[in-house]
Amino acid sequence: MMKTNIQRKGELFVFLGALFWSLNAPLIKFISLDAMLVCGLRSLIAGVALLPFLFRSKLRFSKGMLVYLIAYASLCLSIVLALRQTSAVIAIGMQYGSTRLEQRETKDKTKRKGMDIPFFVLVMLLLTIGVTMVLSASFARAYYDPGNITGGKPTYYFIRQLLVAALGTAAMIFASRLPMGFYKRFSIPLLIAAIVLLMLVPIIGTNANGAKRWIGIGSLTLQPSEIAKISVILSFAVIICKNRGRMKTFRYGILPFVAILLVIVGLLVLEPHFSASIIIVAIGGVMIFLGGARLIWFIAAAVAAGGGIAVLLTMFPYASSRITTWLDPFSSTSDEGYQIVQSLYTIGSGGLTGLGLGQSRQKYLYLPEEHNDFIFSVVCEELGFIGAVLILTLFALLIIRGYWLAMHAADRYGFLVGAGITTLLAIQVILNVAVVTNLVPCTGISLPFFSYGGTALLIQMAQMGIVLSMSRDIHAKRAG
Repeated sequence: MMKTNIQRKGELFVFLGALFWSLNAPLIKFISLDAMLVCGLRSLIAGVALLPFLFRSKLRFSKGMLVYLIAYASLCLSIVLALRQTSAVIAIGMQYGSTRLEQRETKDKTKRKGMDIPFFVLVMLLLTIGVTMVLSASFARAYYDPGNITGGKPTYYFIRQLLVAALGTAAMIFASRLPMGFYKRFSIPLLIAAIVLLMLVPIIGTNANGAKRWIGIGSLTLQPSEIAKISVILSFAVIICKNRGRMKTFRYGILPFVAILLVIVGLLVLEPHFSASIIIVAIGGVMIFLGGARLIWFIAAAVAAGGGIAVLLTMFPYASSRITTWLDPFSSTSDEGYQIVQSLYTIGSGGLTGLGLGQSRQKYLYLPEEHNDFIFSVVCEELGFIGAVLILTLFALLIIRGYWLAMHAADRYGFLVGAGITTLLAIQVILNVAVVTNLVPCTGISLPFFSYGGTALLIQMAQMGIVLSMSRDIHAKRAG
């Protein structure tokens, strides 16, 4: 007897139903009870949907249908067994869920919280003002292009500084999300890398203004001394934490730090780069003092450092000539004293309220380095005494906030790193303002967030990110 199409389709569906169950069975066997319940319900729905079709087609009883009915009965049995144990599954699930909730609450108490907003806002405010002042101070030199560098594009320096500022902001946010343990782990390798780069400067360094301080990488330049500054802070903090109970001794409290400083300063003198040498020695001394070294050893190290600087001044004639120029800059207004005299003219031209943003006259090739080390002179000329005081107030607030964060750090390492970076910022701001106002001898010290320079700005922003990373641990500790 020939089978109708409906019979063929019916037996096909019966076969598929049996096959469906046979595939589900081993899955149920090796997976949990929850999986068995899901698979059983799925097969039950398929079977219920198939039964009306079978009865409507008036199929005769066959072996295929017998297989299907056995499979379907087994399926229903498995569902019954699953339902009987549902209460046990729910109880286990509720217990597991409560345990996971307790673990999550415990984890949330120790989870790092958000960064310190006041510190972040102050950094971004200073960065915005600084990039704006680079545009105002540099467009005249970029337009006239005395060194054939900019191609006569007025916004040459501004565009480059703006790009570095954007990269620096990204670096700051990225650095703020890294845990402090990351910096602790890689501080010594960073110090070694900085020393290696300083060793390469005399060999492959780029010569500018009579000194080799940069390593050229294509169209970009890298200043290893900036890396050395932060590496000293991070590595000294690690060594201090490791020798916490032995910092009062000369062997552990003075000797390793002096050895590191001698290597770095010796390499900087070869460039030569005296301003970076002074800053690194100063920040190294502050770190030793914060680490708890005996005051007598600290004073002896400070005297030795001062004596070393005096010897270096006598060894290098150009350094000693700066002392003479500092004492009486107007004695050589067309030679050594030209830069500082023009700086004083620039500051004096601003008066109380300034000439207005973009209205500086001294930046038209009268003041050297007007967009770099002497940008604060242009700030005074355009924004006046009031504007200069407001900017210095922002720096003061940032420094105070940095020290506050350091004092409330979650651990000793965070305190040392936060205080070290904040002190480095304070030293550079104070020395830059002192140089442009002739309070100290003229030397190349940039103003953070303001002076034009890729490496310096990028690393300064990364340093701010490290402080923000430390602030996350503070908020987590206070929340806990």
